[in-house]
Amino acid sequence: MSWPAPVIETIRRLDHVRQTLSDAFVGREPAIELLILATVCQEHLLLLGPPGTAKTALISRFTDLIAAHGFHYLLTRFTEPSELFGPLDLAAFRERQEFHVRTKGMLPEAQIAFLDEVFQGSSAILNALLTLVNERIYHNGAQRQRVPLMSLVAASNLLPEDPALAAFADRFALRQQVDPVADDGLEALLELGWRNETDRIDAQAAGGHVASLVSAAEVNALQHRLKEVDLEPIQPLFAEIIRELRAGGVGLSDRRVVKGLKLVAGATLLRAADRADLVDLWPLLHTWSRPDDAEPVREVLTPRLGAGAVATPQRIRQATAIADDLAGIEARRTALGSRAALAAHLSALNRLRLEVLRGHREETALLQRIDAAIDDGLSRMAAENPAGAGGGTHV
Repeated sequence: MSWPAPVIETIRRLDHVRQTLSDAFVGREPAIELLILATVCQEHLLLLGPPGTAKTALISRFTDLIAAHGFHYLLTRFTEPSELFGPLDLAAFRERQEFHVRTKGMLPEAQIAFLDEVFQGSSAILNALLTLVNERIYHNGAQRQRVPLMSLVAASNLLPEDPALAAFADRFALRQQVDPVADDGLEALLELGWRNETDRIDAQAAGGHVASLVSAAEVNALQHRLKEVDLEPIQPLFAEIIRELRAGGVGLSDRRVVKGLKLVAGATLLRAADRADLVDLWPLLHTWSRPDDAEPVREVLTPRLGAGAVATPQRIRQATAIADDLAGIEARRTALGSRAALAAHLSALNRLRLEVLRGHREETALLQRIDAAIDDGLSRMAAENPAGAGGGTHV
């Protein structure tokens, strides 16, 4: 079986979303990959790490790119449920003694939600969230209100040690550590960070509108295709891996095991395949319960996935998608005003070149276009630093 054209087109557009975010946020490729996977599978993602690592900006940009309704909030010990779910409808309460919350624009009507410091929420908030994220239901007074939530992304410095919070924490099928950008990436961080700030200024001047690349409806339609993925080829190995992890002391609830298989189906679908293969097991790298389990999970999976097992799979995109990215990079060529910008430009071109060599060696014209753009970039780099000329090579 091969996927119909609308499915392939949605996957291609999500590839464009991935590339757009990767070009805008330094060192956040694993989080971007997991954000897309979580949304397609309609599962939830927990980001662990200190504040100030662009989590809010990343999720806001992603929400805009898929034209989804978003809701973002920072929780504290003093956050009231009404701040997330909406205020009490006083008119209904006075006239009919009816308890009803006005949810317009609030979390129960969001498709992508981001809650920072999520474990700081009160028991009343976390209990309401438990039903909302698991059953997609918000108990609005006597009514059971369906919610359109595709994915809840939460952030915290640490996982809670309180056993009372364990049930809620287990609802996040995917986890990722997000640390500050390393020192060797500071130049790229400054360059892209400033570009993001100027883009934000331009967006505000234009009324805050950001062009989307794919619709939430298209992503929802893709989610319904998960049941058509053939998981039989990897199920025996999947079960073997789970047994080995549990024998090694890695805590995995039955819920997390089943969700893990669903995430494997999502990884298969996102590479435009309909039969799961060994490479599609990579989401298991992010299904651990405790941070201390991350390394044992990697030790079990690396021999199967290979020594280069990473969070971001080596997917084969369509040549047309690579050509679209190249056109965008070429269009930004005249705006490269610094050495750091040129370096980022060359890095993006080399990444495209590797993609062509890995999956589309027959596309000689596309490869020649990329090589010409790289040569132009190297020439400009040499012109800015004549003493270092002649040192650049293609990957």
